[in-house]
Amino acid sequence: MITLDKVLEEAEHLEFEDREYLLNILSKRQIELRRVEISKRVKEATKAYKEGNVKRGKLEELWKDLND
Repeated sequence: MITLDKVLEEAEHLEFEDREYLLNILSKRQIELRRVEISKRVKEATKAYKEGNVKRGKLEELWKDLND
């Protein structure tokens, strides 16, 4: 497995434009991974809601319920 230090060291040898391109690619991939993660959480929350495993109420009520 390659280490982060090795990746950074190799990236330093790239031309400026290539480094910018690499950063752009990495940024877009992170955004897409985050979207996938959010989508998974929404599906889990929707399933829990449909199964009746979700509580609704005001913050104070939910907080009290958690601490009881």
